[in-house]
Amino acid sequence: MKLSTRDAAAYFRKPDPNATGLLIFGADAMRVAERRKQVLTALVGPDAETEMRLTRINGSDLRKEPALLLDAVKAVGFFPGPRAVHVESAVDGLSDVIATALTDWKPGDAQIIATAGALNARSALRKLFESHRSTYAAGIYDDPPSRQEVEQMLSDSGLRNIAPPAAEALSMLSRTLEPGDFRQTLEKVALYKSGDDTPLTPEDVDACAPRSTEADLDDLFSVVAEARKEEIALVLSRLYAQGVTPVTLCIGATRFFRTLHALASDPGGPSSGAAKLRPPLFGPKRDRMVRQAERWGRRSLEKALQTLTDTDLQLRSASRAPQQALVERALLRLALTGPR
Repeated sequence: MKLSTRDAAAYFRKPDPNATGLLIFGADAMRVAERRKQVLTALVGPDAETEMRLTRINGSDLRKEPALLLDAVKAVGFFPGPRAVHVESAVDGLSDVIATALTDWKPGDAQIIATAGALNARSALRKLFESHRSTYAAGIYDDPPSRQEVEQMLSDSGLRNIAPPAAEALSMLSRTLEPGDFRQTLEKVALYKSGDDTPLTPEDVDACAPRSTEADLDDLFSVVAEARKEEIALVLSRLYAQGVTPVTLCIGATRFFRTLHALASDPGGPSSGAAKLRPPLFGPKRDRMVRQAERWGRRSLEKALQTLTDTDLQLRSASRAPQQALVERALLRLALTGPR
């Protein structure tokens, strides 16, 4: 049976214990692995591998020894409980081997969970699982998780008291992070709020969201946009210590001030412009950039972009002027000449 995206999400949370097997396929190996982990945990429990109720077979090994699958499906476990066989990296060439195991499957045998890469509609493996009377096939695509899936993940992480703005922030974050990174972020948020009964806020989400060099760059550009000139040298030295180059700084500053310019130029105002950005802004960062765009205004931001363009041209020219000094001077000029 072919599972739709919505039905698949529900099935992964509560798989059919009496099914013969399940095929999970998709181009993103991380997303497929996340779903495989979810369905196996729900089907045989978190301790199945240590209790020898879960057997893993690599597709390459199965090609060499086709009998491995049927032997694992029929094997009697030492510990009581449901059993499963995970066939990893399954391909169309294994269709006949898997078909034999499905045909010989009897109630009480281990359920076959196969994972594969991208499979088109003509795939023999897909047709096998979609046409069998008691197996399922689910494709995993690059679409971000639905709101229902995010809410379920929050519930699984132990988060209950969530303010609507925080739920929106997490939903937006789910669209920008890889599934594994997003799940880790949820676990971090749950640990952060452990023992705290107050509602989860966007500030809590922002505190736990993964930070990167790009986030540190945005901190620097906010310092510039808010005219905190005495902090520029300190933040610059930290970024240079991380290996950030002057050219990267100039490109990042241009990107940042272009975003402010887009907010300031929106007919509905900066708040309306922030809602249209992709990837979206949320939480304190959104509020901060809206305030910065309101303070600077469109014309001042156009002058700032001209300053950054001139600096970028100097950095890429044959000039022998110290590049770090050029960038620092440009940022100081923006902080000094920008609106108060």
